[in-house]
Amino acid sequence: QVQLVESGGGLVQAGGSLRLSCAASGNIFSINNMGWHRQAPGKQRELVAVITSGGSTHYADTVKGRFTISRDNAKNTVALQMNSLEPEDTAVYYCNINSPYVLGYDYWGQGTQVTVSS
Repeated sequence: QVQLVESGGGLVQAGGSLRLSCAASGNIFSINNMGWHRQAPGKQRELVAVITSGGSTHYADTVKGRFTISRDNAKNTVALQMNSLEPEDTAVYYCNINSPYVLGYDYWGQGTQVTVSS
């Protein structure tokens, strides 16, 4: 089992910044992907950004150039720096860890609310 604990959500005005953090504990498989997804009211959960244990990153087109994902493998943490926030970024943000090498290795945090006011 893996436990993920997110922090850093909150209320911010459009154009502002927030930094989300997620700490993983438990049975951490060394080769993994850590990422952030979000779900806005009435919408499906969507990928925001993901980073592999090797440091490769992928971003949703809607956040490219505004958000930056990073991780600390030694501490099993992942962060999402969100700049130039827009009201459309309002959602519950979820941390995720998974591994393509371990069947069923796919865990989620409890989510943290990000609200961007116009």
